Order: sequence, then C-alpha cells, then structure tokens
Amino acid sequence: MFRRLFASILCVIVLTTGAASGRGQAPASPLRVLVVTGGHDYPTSFYTLFEQPGFEQPGLVWDHETTSEAAYRRDLRTRYDVLVLYDMPKTLSAEGRANLQAFAESGKGIVVLHHALCSHNDWDWYRDLVGARYLIEPQGGQPVSTYKHDETIPVAMARPHPITRGLAITEVYDETYKGMWISPQVTVLLTTSHPLADPPLAWISPYPTSRVVAIQLGHGREAHTHPGYRALVRNAMLWSAGQLNEGRNR
Repeated sequence: MFRRLFASILCVIVLTTGAASGRGQAPASPLRVLVVTGGHDYPTSFYTLFEQPGFEQPGLVWDHETTSEAAYRRDLRTRYDVLVLYDMPKTLSAEGRANLQAFAESGKGIVVLHHALCSHNDWDWYRDLVGARYLIEPQGGQPVSTYKHDETIPVAMARPHPITRGLAITEVYDETYKGMWISPQVTVLLTTSHPLADPPLAWISPYPTSRVVAIQLGHGREAHTHPGYRALVRNAMLWSAGQLNEGRNR
C-alpha cells in the first residue's frame, strides 16, 4: 500500500516538473525565410548571410528561388515569415504580382537588399512597398540614378533602433547608389556622407501592413563578409518577423 502511494506521489512530482520545464510541449518553429535572386549577378558569399550565428533557437531555415516568377508562382503566406529580395527583375506576371502583394498585405516581413531597389521600375506599388526606387530611366522629371563600384563608404547611425542596436559598422567597401527616389516618410536607420551616394543607407518603409526594411548596401564579398553588415541583415530579418524587442520603433 505504501509502495503504491509513494509511486503515485513520485509520478505526480515527475509530471509537474516536466510541465514546468516545458517538456512535452511542441517546440517553437524556426524563422522561415525565402531568398529571391535573379536578374543580376552576385558572389556566392551572399549565401553566407543565411548561415551565420545569431539566430536564437530554433534558428532559421531558408529556401532559395532564382527568379521572381518562380518565387511568386504560388501563395507564400503560410510557407514563410520573411522574404529577402536580392533580385532585379524588369517584369512580373499578374499572378506573381498578386502573390507578392498578398504576402505583404498579410503582415509578413520583407527585407530588400541592394539591387532589389532597382526592380520593377514600372510598378508603383513596389516603389511604395520599398519606400524607394533606383531609376533606370528618367521619371517624373528626375534623371536616371547612378552607381559607382569599389568605394569606401562611411556609415553613421541615424537613430536608435533594434535593427542597429550594438551594430559595429563605421565604413563598408561597396557600391554606391545616388539619385534614387526615396520617400520622405521612410524611417532612416543608417546614413552616409559619401558624395556619390544618397544619404540614407538603410531604412524602414512606411508601407502600412508589413514590416519592410531596405538596405542600400550589399553588392559584393566585402559587404557580405563584413561583421557589421552581416549583423544588420540578420537583425533586419528578425525585426521584420517581429522577433526583436521594442516593437516597431517607427
């Protein structure tokens, strides 16, 4: 009798301890990211941005599509938490546009890197999503934007924000963009004083239904392997997915 009573008490203790420690609960899901490339060449060092430490358990899993048509051929809303755009398409089918818009309207995260600022020059919705546009052709009385390779670009913080918290980045050897259309409503995170670059280097778009982060930097290996740039992209992904503290901080 006493053995049965002791066994029952021990069972209750074990079950209670297990519940308190979280054992038996379903594990949290990893951050699901779709990386979209195509339309512009790039070094393979770009892929290391998604294989770096700093993502809390259960970590990050990512897929890769090499064209925008392949990326948006289906509804992405239940498959991914964040889109990382590093593509430069000129056109996109009506179905592809609808699926990209649906993802943005669902409140998911979007991170736009470097030459993806040049995409879809004929699609004003994409310009509004990003909060900027690199002009491939003159538009609205504004001349074409310009670029310059192999420049040492000074970097300064514009304001405190979870994306830039603890970031160690004062300069990057990369490509400059100048003469872009940039919305006056963007929240600028990083700036530069380089004469061949527009001052904003990283910003949060004013797009109302999704967390959209745009980063002008990211052309080559020197940027991809820079610890500060790597942390910037990682933080942008986490923040756009709602996984960094202090809310939107807009």
